[in-house]
Amino acid sequence: MSFKPQFRIWFAAFLVWLFHLSAIIGMTIGHKEWFLEKTPLNLFINLILFIWVFSINSMKKALLFLLFFTMGMFAEWLGVNHGILFGEYVYGENLGFKLDGVPLLIGCFWALLAFTTAAIVSPLKISIYVKMALAAGLMVLLDYFMEQNAPNFDFWTFEGHVPIKNYITWFAIGLLMQIFLWKFKISGNRAISIHLYGVQLLFFVYFFLVRV
Repeated sequence: MSFKPQFRIWFAAFLVWLFHLSAIIGMTIGHKEWFLEKTPLNLFINLILFIWVFSINSMKKALLFLLFFTMGMFAEWLGVNHGILFGEYVYGENLGFKLDGVPLLIGCFWALLAFTTAAIVSPLKISIYVKMALAAGLMVLLDYFMEQNAPNFDFWTFEGHVPIKNYITWFAIGLLMQIFLWKFKISGNRAISIHLYGVQLLFFVYFFLVRV
């Protein structure tokens, strides 16, 4: 079965918003634990929709996605097991299967976020260097609001406050990923990128403002 590109975009966007808005409503009215336990499933569905609609349809894109997955996993492994790069922290139980303390979905999230933020800034009439910095900045912005909710959601927990070097490292790794995407001239669907990024930002900003 084949789907027209525009239908794929709207179908994927509908599912993404449906799941996240359902979680916002459900968690707000008292079903927090039920929805948080479904986080791995939600992230996996987002990943499949991204691969389908963005789309990861060439060997070059697939290899870069795998590279970013590996970079993200290795950076997080250094952080979790040695306190390097991000600070001292551990992952909780709501992000699914872990490899030596790091959820596999986190590596996927690094890659997905790099691709989508690059697509979001791609049409802007500004210097490529500013674009790459802006895309990396969008990655850090989402991470900031995730950090505010992570302990409450049993995603991950830092020892004490989140150190500033966490955000510096996020920007540095994000910028490196953006450079790769630029060098290899990677492009993808901007509409689904905006939906995927926007719904996650809304989700974490909402729960930053409304504690449950």
